[in-house]
Amino acid sequence: MNKLIAALALGAAAIPAAASAQTAPQLPAMAGTRVDINATGESRRVPDVAVISAGVVTRAATAAAALQQNATRMERVLAALKRAGIEQRDVQTSSINLNPDYSYENNQPPRLTGYQASNQVSIRFRDIRNSGKILDALVAEGANQINGPNLTIDQPEAARDEARLQALTNGRARADLYARALGKRVVRLVAVSETGGYAQPPVPMFERGMAAQAADTKIVPGEQSIQVNLTMVFELQ
Repeated sequence: MNKLIAALALGAAAIPAAASAQTAPQLPAMAGTRVDINATGESRRVPDVAVISAGVVTRAATAAAALQQNATRMERVLAALKRAGIEQRDVQTSSINLNPDYSYENNQPPRLTGYQASNQVSIRFRDIRNSGKILDALVAEGANQINGPNLTIDQPEAARDEARLQALTNGRARADLYARALGKRVVRLVAVSETGGYAQPPVPMFERGMAAQAADTKIVPGEQSIQVNLTMVFELQ
């Protein structure tokens, strides 16, 4: 029995080591000098999608009245989105809330004064140039809460590929620099891994005309940076 327990213990101890060996593949043997390089590549694009939150906040003496008023105004907002050509797939409810309102006076217990209802939708605008004009139409139909925008690129993969190629070029140039400084040359790229990338969002801006006749809200998309980070292993001889 003692021999069986000892054998099981040895087998269990070997399992983590085997799992670790599977998740950490060994690099091929190198006869020369190993150099590890971290390199970043970047590409820039003008965002073509704006995600904006718009909603309706209403207050009434009763919870039912607050919700009813909110639903009525929200129907007008959704109808305005439909008239503007916003597809149903680009509109998503993000939150619905109902909360009591209290009045607080000195040395007095809180007094219920009514209820506040809110309904928020997230809207994806695929035409940034017209998004401000549509927001103005929503306000005219009863929307009284707007947040955003979050500007993104609809299909960023081509921009990421550009950043990847730039990162490879930057990494190889840095390896060549080290090789020359050491009196060697780069003989091969042994391994490469993508350690993560991110899109640096632009700082979005709302603009609004000063004249009453041209008070259209405008969204300035700016430019977005997409970065990719690579870790590369080179052999020098």
